[in-house]
Amino acid sequence: MNQEKIKYHIRGLLEAIGENPDREGLQETPDRVARMLSEVLAGTAYSNHEIAQMFGKTFALADSAQIDSAVVMKDIQVFSYCEHHMALMYDMFVNVAYLPKNRVIGLSKIARICDMASKRLQLQERLGKDIAEIISEATDSPDVGVLITGSHSCMTARGIRNASAKTITKTFMGKFRTDKNLQELIL
Repeated sequence: MNQEKIKYHIRGLLEAIGENPDREGLQETPDRVARMLSEVLAGTAYSNHEIAQMFGKTFALADSAQIDSAVVMKDIQVFSYCEHHMALMYDMFVNVAYLPKNRVIGLSKIARICDMASKRLQLQERLGKDIAEIISEATDSPDVGVLITGSHSCMTARGIRNASAKTITKTFMGKFRTDKNLQELIL
């Protein structure tokens, strides 16, 4: 990310909304915003493949036998930013399930994948697709399900201002597309 360019434009934004960027409370705002954007949008620096490589540490199953049940992790909390309004998507909870083949991924890596994938300007629908693709690549399993529930400040703080509205997206790959029992695991 180009920190200097971000600072320049944030200063211009402050001026455009009628603020004085040289007043005491705003003097360091362009720098703070630039640092904040580097942190909360860190995922933009990586492709899905690179995230899978970063967090794809797996462990062999006993006797290389395929496990008979899904691995399910629920209520992974993340936040992101809507690409349409650059508005916060918050109170987001991700449920992930996959059917292991010969290897399983470390549980903390599932949460790290969700976190890094969320650090982009995007749509919630794309976030679910990205998480599913990354989990699939990292685990070498074609069978992945992702459910995301979240609030969007573009709905709750502006426009319609419906504070109770939640958005739910589901992404199913492989056996999760047709097997209702597998789909139920992430609900």
